[in-house]
Amino acid sequence: MAIAGQFTIEDTKQAIPTTMHAAVYRGINDVRVETVAVPQIGPGELLVRVHTCGICGTDLKKIASGSHSAPRIFGHETSGVVAAVGQRVGQFKPGDRVVVFHHIPCRECYYCRHQTFAQCETYKKVGCTAGFEPSGGGFAEYVRVMDWIVEQGTVRIPEGVSFEQACFVEPVNTCMKGIDTLQLVPAESVLVIGQGPIGIILATLAKRSGTRVITSDLYPERLTISNTYGLQNNIDASRADTVKTVREQTEGRGADAAILAVGGSGLIRTAMDAVRPGGRVLLFAQTVRGEATIDPAAICVDEKTLLGSYSASVELQADSARFVMSREMELERLISHRFSLSSSVEALKLAANPQPDSMKIVIQAGRS
Repeated sequence: MAIAGQFTIEDTKQAIPTTMHAAVYRGINDVRVETVAVPQIGPGELLVRVHTCGICGTDLKKIASGSHSAPRIFGHETSGVVAAVGQRVGQFKPGDRVVVFHHIPCRECYYCRHQTFAQCETYKKVGCTAGFEPSGGGFAEYVRVMDWIVEQGTVRIPEGVSFEQACFVEPVNTCMKGIDTLQLVPAESVLVIGQGPIGIILATLAKRSGTRVITSDLYPERLTISNTYGLQNNIDASRADTVKTVREQTEGRGADAAILAVGGSGLIRTAMDAVRPGGRVLLFAQTVRGEATIDPAAICVDEKTLLGSYSASVELQADSARFVMSREMELERLISHRFSLSSSVEALKLAANPQPDSMKIVIQAGRS
């Protein structure tokens, strides 16, 4: 029996077409729904029929900045059904429901030995594509999963778990990596700035580690959603001074740690000011290179630590899959908008210009 909104077993028996629709990046802020060839797979590879692909902020920044050459098909938070398997693939078969990572490191180089996996040259090679330069490919009807991703970065979706829930495995992994980077200690106070989907996941994971979490956002609507996940100590930044309120709650010191889950650099100073002397600040969403204003004395004299965390960790792959598939957190409730592939340009525009009522936005290839 199929879960509502998912493919049935009969769906997986459909003949694979030669062409498909995809949201193709053609240049800065230029994405078009086009007809492209269904990617061919080789030995050791999979062809996955996409069901749901979440829109990630990093994809939006690539589209807006022109940092990557065109044409490309982005999208990497991908869940779907195996449509075909290449020679020598024994662990998967057509009809299997899966979620795929798009990066897997070599585990042998200098950076892997130091567990800085995102800097590994193999990790930087994208292992999923819907055509053109490999870029994830989830904003398409079918995606080709290359052999090293099939072997180490493809996760089965258990029965009873929706594609929408499963597509959060990769973003949850990135959040777990950020929380590990902060090395939180139970009973510490943590400020999470930004309560979009990623901010809520980060705050939930911080609370899970035993800390006292304070959340802040400019949108009261987002704080209302955050509340439903048990994150009830919040600051409406449109009405209250975040730094002052955090200090009032921490005997004047400031939080032990802060996580900046909002893109751009304008709130780095706020995060630094909100933590106590000796505290830590994690930059999680600052993925566009440029300059930012900080107070160097806050790092030197006040001994505050500025940290960064980017992308996923292969060491946390099993943990993130277990967290998502066990439904310890009802992640699909974070989805506010579901768009068909034919409406993907509209979906990307909304994601790039978030509204008070918009949270996680997904593109679903089978949606009409």
